[in-house]
Amino acid sequence: MLDERIVSEIVASVVKNMNNKNASKAQKGVFDTMSEALSAVEIAYKQFRGYTIEQREKMISKIREFTLNEAENMAVLGVKETGMGRVEDKIIKHQLVANKTPGTEDIKPSAFSGDAGLTLVEMAPYGIIGSITPSTNPSETVICNSMGMIAGGNAVVFNPHPNAKETSNYAVDLVNRAILEAGGPENLVVTVKNPTKESSDEMMESPLVKMLVATGGPGVVKALLSSGKKAIGAGAGNPPVIVDDTADVEKAGKDIVLGASFDNNLPCIAEKECFVMRTVADRLIKSMTENGAYLLNKSQTDALVKVALTEKNGHYMLNKKWVGKDASLFLKEIGIDANPKLIICETDANHPFVQEELMMPILPIVKVDSIDEAIDLAVKAEHGNRHSAHIHSKNVDHLTKFAKAVETTIFVKNAPSYAGIGAGGEGYTTFTIAGPTGEGLTAAHSFTRQRRCVLVDGLHIV
Repeated sequence: MLDERIVSEIVASVVKNMNNKNASKAQKGVFDTMSEALSAVEIAYKQFRGYTIEQREKMISKIREFTLNEAENMAVLGVKETGMGRVEDKIIKHQLVANKTPGTEDIKPSAFSGDAGLTLVEMAPYGIIGSITPSTNPSETVICNSMGMIAGGNAVVFNPHPNAKETSNYAVDLVNRAILEAGGPENLVVTVKNPTKESSDEMMESPLVKMLVATGGPGVVKALLSSGKKAIGAGAGNPPVIVDDTADVEKAGKDIVLGASFDNNLPCIAEKECFVMRTVADRLIKSMTENGAYLLNKSQTDALVKVALTEKNGHYMLNKKWVGKDASLFLKEIGIDANPKLIICETDANHPFVQEELMMPILPIVKVDSIDEAIDLAVKAEHGNRHSAHIHSKNVDHLTKFAKAVETTIFVKNAPSYAGIGAGGEGYTTFTIAGPTGEGLTAAHSFTRQRRCVLVDGLHIV
């Protein structure tokens, strides 16, 4: 972990360099209006249609290189602009995107051969894709989406979250600089300088845009699904984690702190609430406190509710200004001087910290008497989002039973939550996890459509 002095020095240096860069030249692919962006990307896509798959891969390789070189810049800018997350964790996220986002190898043709001839099925681009990206992972999502969509042969127009427009625009500029250096067309990836609801609507309604992809809350996903176009929606989650009495409890405590505190719990896959067997609960809490968590008492927990949540007509809602803030700031607000990675507290299953997706470094812990009770409460807390869920157990029956009950896109066993997107676990990474529309962890193949070419009575040589 980087200490605060080093982070402050990085911020000052990076911001100075970015200010000098922005003063000297306009960002590539960033336009004043959505109409200008759409016109530019249309021209780029027509040019791109003539490029080979090998040329696409060269562009993606260059994007990987630029992302690794500028991961620190984007991490600093993201924290500075949004006020959310941690610089050192965002650097890791950009490195993960650069190293583990699939490229053209994800586009696999298939064939049918028999007495009647040969049928070839290839994965073709949709064309111009419209993408809405979040403030929680702005540059990471722009770069990850760009790589996958370009690998599939598409062009992209982004309408980023307005609260992360500078970070998102930096990422769009980076992608375009990389593409140009690899010999690709200009403006293959575009966006607007000041994204709005109106620019988003124009993008979604444009006949040039053939596919829509959104990473965000339920509102934006609903809008996409009402568009009449092919849509991929990455929606909300409230991932539970279970710890049973067969788990390596000390390792579980460490892993959960690592996952739930990563980037201040902004990732949608992160552990949001914990259900632990009563017989091992004290050991788990002890392990958590030994690995960077701070345990609140009941009165302190009650005070924290008033900071993290707002109440209206008996219903608790997220206090958005506290999303992604450091744990120390929450503690300071309730009169505690400490600087932990994560805040933990014991609650019942109906507590608003359990039922609301906080995206804050706060983890409620609920004690249970059986695995059946844990699974039942965890499934209810996940609210049918079918996004992510986690468990620490050595009992195969428990692992299987929870997986079947919760039906999530990502299911991580005996590891921090981020293993589910390839960080410390096998498999590729993505920052668009499409539960509502069923694509799961999106990659290049998700942004393509099947085309079938049939030759009758020919090329069947057996």
